[in-house]
Amino acid sequence: MINRRDVLKTGFACAAASLVLPRFAWAESATFAPAPGKWRVFDIKTQIDIPAAGGKVQAWIPLPSMTEDDWIEAGENDWKTNAATAEVVADPKYGAKMLHVVFKDGETAPGVTLKSRFSVQDRAADLSVKKDIAPLSDAERALNLEATDLMPLDGIVKETAEKIVAGKTSDREKAEAVYEWVVANTFRNAKTRGCGTGDVASMLKSGNLSGKCADLNALNVALLRAAGVPARDLYGIRVAPSNFGYKSLGAGSATITKAQHCRSEVWLEGQGWVATDPADVRKVILEEPPGNNSADAPKVVAAKNALFGGWEGNWLGYNVAHDVVLPGSTHKVAFLMYPQAEVAGALLDCLDPDNFKYTITSAEVLA
Repeated sequence: MINRRDVLKTGFACAAASLVLPRFAWAESATFAPAPGKWRVFDIKTQIDIPAAGGKVQAWIPLPSMTEDDWIEAGENDWKTNAATAEVVADPKYGAKMLHVVFKDGETAPGVTLKSRFSVQDRAADLSVKKDIAPLSDAERALNLEATDLMPLDGIVKETAEKIVAGKTSDREKAEAVYEWVVANTFRNAKTRGCGTGDVASMLKSGNLSGKCADLNALNVALLRAAGVPARDLYGIRVAPSNFGYKSLGAGSATITKAQHCRSEVWLEGQGWVATDPADVRKVILEEPPGNNSADAPKVVAAKNALFGGWEGNWLGYNVAHDVVLPGSTHKVAFLMYPQAEVAGALLDCLDPDNFKYTITSAEVLA
């Protein structure tokens, strides 16, 4: 027993007037106003039970890997397992941490229970005030401007980005134009499995700009990068209900097994990494009562204004990694947001937690 602690729609639809309000020009009945200042602490517990099978069994569980002074701090990890080995490893390119467990051949009930602690607070940037922030290093800029397997930056992606940002001169203007375009031209598809795949080129070529967060926010990031603006995806999970009355923007219960959500950020000079989440605006449009809201519904307008520059501190960002080769395996995943497991060289379906049995729960640690 191991118990260790680790210290197009192909046309270019124009945004409706209600979707181009000045940033933070709140509707009178706005109910979404994240405000930094109150840090919250959460424990996330992940339990995996892998069906006994012949051959080598191993698993990888994402760990909180991000520490950003203005909104998140990764804490300690504890685990118990009957694995032969268990160690924290990191993706060499992005630094995404994961617990990697390998079970002895013939283990009848491979299992692991992991508890991770992290601290988080709301984000809300005042984009009218420049901060004294060091620029991105050349290496960081290059990393956040490069293509990935599912986010090419040439061809239709480049062509689309250039049309969206035509006439825009500053990175902020370009970022706002892309955000407005993604909100106006995409829609959330409730039938999409998990959070989607993030296959940006296929979305644009087919003209079917639907999906969930890993699709819509990947589109946001790819278009920004293709326009020369550094941006990145953040892969994580909702851990608590929203304090602002948005049922769709929070975890529905303490069991968060299917509450994964990815977000995105854009780098703006004088601001640093700025929160942005057009996918959640489309989620509000579809899911908040009465459902299929108009773009000018007060809840939609409030969410749209808040989610460029801010988001609520009820979400854990695991990492910003793409194209992750699982250590000790030949398998590569587009992003690391779900537990992964392999039996006899075959990767289990991480979007089927009823058969690849895992449970994730969240508990706020109150002072």
